[in-house]
Amino acid sequence: GYIVERVEHFNFFTKRKIDLLGVGDLLALNGKEMLLVQVTSRANVSTRRHKADESDKLKLWLKAGGKFLILGLDKIADNNRWRIAEFAY
Repeated sequence: GYIVERVEHFNFFTKRKIDLLGVGDLLALNGKEMLLVQVTSRANVSTRRHKADESDKLKLWLKAGGKFLILGLDKIADNNRWRIAEFAY
């Protein structure tokens, strides 16, 4: 039930991806909520969570009523499926 758009972009000068507000890869809207999503590997969830905890821009996003979700993915080798770890603000 969400409309999802990619909101990160690539800076050709620095050769790096730039996340929205420094923490988000995707913006999801459903008419009731605004959800900023960081997608990463499961191994990097704690690093992304620490970065999010330190972000003044994310604090302003949350204060304005937005929500934030970190999705950590890894592939289960034996059956070619993905496993997800979530952390929501």
